[in-house]
Amino acid sequence: MKNNNKKTLKKLAILVIGSIIAAYGITLALYAGFGGATLAVLWQGIARTFHISIGTASFVVALGMILFALIYDKSQIHIGTVLYQIVYSTCVDLFANCHIYSTCVDLFANCHIYSTYKWINFLIMLLGVVLFAVGTGLYASASLGRGSYEAVTFALAEKNHWQIKFVRMALDILVVVTGVLFGGKFGVCTLITVIISGPIIQFVNAKAKQVLKI
Repeated sequence: MKNNNKKTLKKLAILVIGSIIAAYGITLALYAGFGGATLAVLWQGIARTFHISIGTASFVVALGMILFALIYDKSQIHIGTVLYQIVYSTCVDLFANCHIYSTCVDLFANCHIYSTYKWINFLIMLLGVVLFAVGTGLYASASLGRGSYEAVTFALAEKNHWQIKFVRMALDILVVVTGVLFGGKFGVCTLITVIISGPIIQFVNAKAKQVLKI
C-alpha cells in the first residue's frame, strides 16, 4: 500500500513538472514572433477576440475538448487530464506575464521581443518547441491520463476505427484554420511544432519511463 502511494506521488510529481516545462516551452515559442503551435494559434485568436489572457483561452479550449471527450468517450478522461490542464494553463499565464515578455506591448504585433536579430529569436523559438515537446513527453510518461487534445484525438479514432495520425492531422488543420479566422497567427512555429514535436515526445516518453522506472 505504501509503495503504491509512493508510486502515485512520483507520477503526480512527474506530471506537474512536465506540465510546467511544456507551458514554459510553448510560451517561449509563442512570443518569439513566428506564430504559434497548432493549439496556440487557436488560443491567440480566442484571446484576441474575447479579450482574455492566453492561459484563460487555453483553459477554455481544453474545457471544451474535455467535455466533448466525456460525452463521446469518457474512458479517455482521467485525473491526469484535468490536473495537467490546470497546471499547464496557470503556468502559461504566469510565464506570459514574466518581465522577459514586457517589451512587446501587443502580442499580435509584428515584433520580436527577445532580440532585434531574427535568427536569435528563431533559435529561442526552436528551444521553446523542444522544451514543449520534452515537457509533454515527460508528463505523458506518468500514464495518468491523456491531455485534452489527445483525449479528443483518441476518442474519435477509437470510436470510429480511424487511424490516429489522420485524425490528428485533420484536427490540427481545423484548429489552425479556426484560430486564424479568429485572428491567431499562423507561422513557421506552427509548421516546426508539427514536424519535430512528435518524435521528441515519443523519445522522452520512452526514456522517462525507463530511467524513472514508472
